[in-house]
Amino acid sequence: MFAAPLRRAHRCVFLKGSVTMATGGKNSEPGVPRYTNRLISEKSPYLLQHAHNPVDWYPWGQEAFDKAKKENKLIFLSVGYSTCHWCHVMEEESFKNREIGEIMNKNFVCIKVDREERPDVDKVYMTFVQATSGGGGWPMSVWLTPDLKPFAGGTYFPPDDRVYRIGFRTVLLRIAEQWKQNKDALLENSQKIMEALLTQTEIRGQAQESPPPSKEVTDTCFQQLSRSYDEEYGGFSEFPKFPTPVNLNFLFTYWALHRTTPEGARALQMALHTLKMMAYGGIHDHIGQGFHRYSTDQHWHVPHFEKMLYDQGQLAAAYTRAFQISGDEFFADVAGDILLYVSRDLSDQAGGFYSAEDADSYPTAASREKREGAFCVWTAEEIRALLPDPVEGATEGTTLGDVFMHHYGVKEDGNVSPAKDPHKELKGKNVLIVQSSLELTAAKFGLELGQLSAVLRESRQRLSAARAQRPRPHLDTKMLTSWNGLMISGFAQAGATLAKEEYVSRAVQAANFLRRHLFDPTSGKLLRSCYRGKDNTVEQSAVPIQGFLEDYVFVIQALFDLYEASLDQGWLEWALQLQHTQDKLFWDPKGFAYFYSEAGDPSLLLRLKDGCYLWGPARRRHKRSASLRALCLLPKQGADAGRRGRRRPPLPPPALPFVAGEERRESHGLRLQRLRLLPARHLAPGAAPAARAGSRRRPVSPSGAAAAAGHPLPPGRFPAKPRVPPPLGPPGPARGALGSAPGSAWARGCPACARARSSPRFAEQKERKLNINPGLNAEVRCENY
Repeated sequence: MFAAPLRRAHRCVFLKGSVTMATGGKNSEPGVPRYTNRLISEKSPYLLQHAHNPVDWYPWGQEAFDKAKKENKLIFLSVGYSTCHWCHVMEEESFKNREIGEIMNKNFVCIKVDREERPDVDKVYMTFVQATSGGGGWPMSVWLTPDLKPFAGGTYFPPDDRVYRIGFRTVLLRIAEQWKQNKDALLENSQKIMEALLTQTEIRGQAQESPPPSKEVTDTCFQQLSRSYDEEYGGFSEFPKFPTPVNLNFLFTYWALHRTTPEGARALQMALHTLKMMAYGGIHDHIGQGFHRYSTDQHWHVPHFEKMLYDQGQLAAAYTRAFQISGDEFFADVAGDILLYVSRDLSDQAGGFYSAEDADSYPTAASREKREGAFCVWTAEEIRALLPDPVEGATEGTTLGDVFMHHYGVKEDGNVSPAKDPHKELKGKNVLIVQSSLELTAAKFGLELGQLSAVLRESRQRLSAARAQRPRPHLDTKMLTSWNGLMISGFAQAGATLAKEEYVSRAVQAANFLRRHLFDPTSGKLLRSCYRGKDNTVEQSAVPIQGFLEDYVFVIQALFDLYEASLDQGWLEWALQLQHTQDKLFWDPKGFAYFYSEAGDPSLLLRLKDGCYLWGPARRRHKRSASLRALCLLPKQGADAGRRGRRRPPLPPPALPFVAGEERRESHGLRLQRLRLLPARHLAPGAAPAARAGSRRRPVSPSGAAAAAGHPLPPGRFPAKPRVPPPLGPPGPARGALGSAPGSAWARGCPACARARSSPRFAEQKERKLNINPGLNAEVRCENY
């Protein structure tokens, strides 16, 4: 997935000791600022956070570069983002320290960069840190020569020396001394580093070379994910655990291509189980909706509490696909939960989406120190005070608090392990996590499932109202083109699959926002970012930042999704226009790959390609998907007028349930379209919005919908004879994971499956069906479509 942080503490280039990330930061008492630097004129929320440091910060630009050369000073480059917990820590400990600020101002030209605003700069120097230290992270601290060549770097530094860590003050003084005494050696070293980086990061292909077979590549990826898969809790590592939607999407596609094999069944089981365990975990905000950035433990329990827009967009799409494939309403509910959070808390009134919410906040309005997770965690006493009411029909003496605390794992002394709370910020607090199935909780308190659901819903609403009274975390109101594209895809796919017209409308609103504020119609180029200004207006930087490869990739993907959801051909036309612009700006015809940034920026020492960086796999997948979809969706010449604005029945290949294509497509285009799972249409063409709003959220047979509407499918798309289901033998390693709910539209219309369900062997299979999640079983899926 894109934008994941690096997963462990790492060495600094020039040090023996390890560098460890801190947790928790203290905030000075608010008041009139004593210092103001150049960052006060910037738009980035991250840069504005540092505008009152005693450090003479410069933004990335020629003024800082000229000063370094004129005064013959080294450059200290600090890169982070506004919702970065570790960035807050280093600011509080070092950048707000007057003595450290004096050392920095005397010996260095200090530059601050928002990595979300300038990912190209971050990409270059993170490549250096990763190559020389084996890892990296944010805040990123790098020392450069006056000509911008790096020679030393790391991540977080404590302000002073500790037992196994060298302090930031010591690092600054040592580097300054080295520059005075061994300048030539440092310059020579920096030149050698750059030469090595240029060699290592060059990605080239030859026209005559054949790519590796796709089956071999996908099988290798599947085996790697399968080996790292956590069988009990889902996910692909022990800890920390990241959502990685790109892995889940790959598994869905792998299942679609290997649906009748044990490997395909296991791929689907891994994806669905991971999504369920994430939704049950503390990484999912059960009160305020949405997902936090990652889990610090194996169980998805204690998260890093910031919420990022790119996670919400990709996870909304992943949960939508999970519902589309499985028919399980649970996944549809989680997708709706994410979209509710984004609509309420990350939406600008002009139509765009904000970037993130911070992990840190003040516990109370009177607090002077922010704490991580303060907005989200609870004591048992708080919950009991908010939920004292007795529960009618439950065992005697049971209150709302008793039921809620049992279901969400609340403990009197807190449920956070001290190992995950080194600074004691969460001591005595509870991070909500579903610890019991609805069935078990209902049985414990003698409740019906419907009554239990109402009790939990009422309890969550009360806690939500109480949480609204707490000081909210910082909101990064920067609006990024690429992340908005991911969120548009989330809304568009959910709208098409769940038959929610309001989701499609929200996606259209956001796409119009991009066209108004983040697209230059004169040049045909995208811009990188815009910002919420005074009086909630949308503002742009004095010198707008041009879009990067990821901006084009994710917006093109979003426009294809929006076209498929709305069938408004204007979105398809804009997508194709942007695809041509992307090829013109970023394609390397000699090296056969895309560059990340445009040519012509002298301040970028490396013009890198996606394979050189952490975010690469997600972008590469979307680039390939966008190119294939452009081939599939490109209308035939002369057909545009008759097709514009007209809904068409979906056309799935017979072997891929809930996979929709477009009628009258070239055969090669349809084969390409099979490589992805498209939204299932829920209504026939021409159905009224009122009917769509009242439809049930269940995947239906596309052919049945088309026939009911009087639109026969084109000949040759389905086999003349009905397919016979394979024998119902012993289930494979993950066979039960392919279940759709009994009585679904697919199963009801299948005589062969009706006969199979009445057989003793089918009953035996049901007894042996696989648990996707504790307490939640899946049915054996109909194989005859």
